[in-house]
Amino acid sequence: MDLRGDALQILKETSRTFYIPISILPSGLQEAVASAYLCMRAIDEIEDHPELDNATKTYLLRNISHTLQTGVDGFPVDAFSVGFRGYENSLAEVSLRIREWSILAPESIAPRIWDATAAMADRMADWSQVNWKITNESDLDRYTFSVAGAVGLLLSDLWSWYDGTQTNRTQAIGFGRGLQAVNILRNNAEDLTRGVDFFPKGWNHDQLQEYARRNLALGDAYTNSLPDGPALQFCQIPLALAHGTLDALASGKEKLSRSDVYALIENLMSINVKAG
Repeated sequence: MDLRGDALQILKETSRTFYIPISILPSGLQEAVASAYLCMRAIDEIEDHPELDNATKTYLLRNISHTLQTGVDGFPVDAFSVGFRGYENSLAEVSLRIREWSILAPESIAPRIWDATAAMADRMADWSQVNWKITNESDLDRYTFSVAGAVGLLLSDLWSWYDGTQTNRTQAIGFGRGLQAVNILRNNAEDLTRGVDFFPKGWNHDQLQEYARRNLALGDAYTNSLPDGPALQFCQIPLALAHGTLDALASGKEKLSRSDVYALIENLMSINVKAG
């Protein structure tokens, strides 16, 4: 079975933001970033599942975390499926196949991805238990770190592992937080329909926009400090899409149109080709 090809196909089906930047990464780094993205997408689909109750989400997420913590040189074929028993028909394909995504990365970096995904699954389980109750900005910072700031730190580890690229890790957290804040703004109406509100008490869209821009400024600094190479090419695309989405939301649109997304990406790719 062509696991790499399969992973790219699932990526294409699940993320318009990350498919292109992952698909252009060099061999080795591509498998590592795809593994990280798909493992985290697997648990994200459980956290956001519209039909599962919070207790079930907590149970499933904790099982995934505990299983990931048992990894030695991979995982037995049924390692995750035992924890999914009874929920096979409810869960997305990307979630059910987490064992495959966990072994996609090169062996020398895979355990770092297991560690990051296990920690995130545990934090998501904690948030599920309290129905994502966010009272103030500190709560929002904790949540955005849990599910995205920590991703920025993992990416920094992947760049360093691949070619020694060094980064500012405070800015890496801001990079992740900024992307997540834009997602919160974009998905607010949909989240409210399932009884979840990520806005701190009393906050409106303007305040969350300001929070997002403040963190995206750190993301800009993070990306601008990267040397020419795969890390820079990767980070530029989701960052440009986040800024574009924020501008679209501020002007009253619901999100960037598909054509806007492709235009932004094509523009970045052509700049990179000229620079190269």
